[in-house]
Amino acid sequence: MEINFNGRRALVTGAGKGIGRCCAKTLAKCGAKVVALSRTQSDLDSLKQECPEIETICLDLRDWKTTRDAAEGALPIDLLINNAALVVPDGPLLTLTEESFDDKMKVNLKSAINITQVVARNLIERKAIGSMVNVSSIFSTRNLNNDMDSYSMCKAALDAMTRSAAVQFGPHGVCKIRVNSVNPCVTKTKIIMEYIRGGPPEFQKAIDGQIDRIPLGKLPEEQDVVDTIVYLLSDRSKMVNGQCIYVDGGLTVS
Repeated sequence: MEINFNGRRALVTGAGKGIGRCCAKTLAKCGAKVVALSRTQSDLDSLKQECPEIETICLDLRDWKTTRDAAEGALPIDLLINNAALVVPDGPLLTLTEESFDDKMKVNLKSAINITQVVARNLIERKAIGSMVNVSSIFSTRNLNNDMDSYSMCKAALDAMTRSAAVQFGPHGVCKIRVNSVNPCVTKTKIIMEYIRGGPPEFQKAIDGQIDRIPLGKLPEEQDVVDTIVYLLSDRSKMVNGQCIYVDGGLTVS
């Protein structure tokens, strides 16, 4: 099934590493004009070397105004992937600090709301068809371990935002804006695999327990998640809206 995004412009947040980087490169291969956003300039520089046609923006998504200005400067955007997230464990609920929780909320939720507002308003003004995908997690509905409570909370809120946006943006006449979430389980990105190998034994045990319960017997690769994102962005999924699509090898039904 060939998917072509020629003539369409895409914005990917968290595009420096992992799923976001893979997504930016895949969209470019599919013909989209890609704007890649990351807070790490060296990651953007190496991405630019691999794909010179990709535009890059370096900023910290925790800054609401700077992020909003950058999103407005990148317009028009037809395809939006809210992928950026802080995943670092920050302790159980009883010891969670305000600073740590606020950081997670600013990046994992508020930045998605901020950029989505900018892109959706422009799509409506242009009477253009658009598609958005929020990269969530299966841990929006379940717990991996007690050190990931704040991450799970943010992803649960992101799923709720996905549903609200799908209901509110869809009915704008000829301007049909679809919004969906992709909810992977632990994915084999470089950062995650390094953390698993060097992290605490209880985290490794939790991951091993997840793999044992996956009917397909393995963790998804980056491209597995990105292929689902690309499908949801494309016209092949034109009647899929407000859904949380699990990319987990069947873990959530096992």
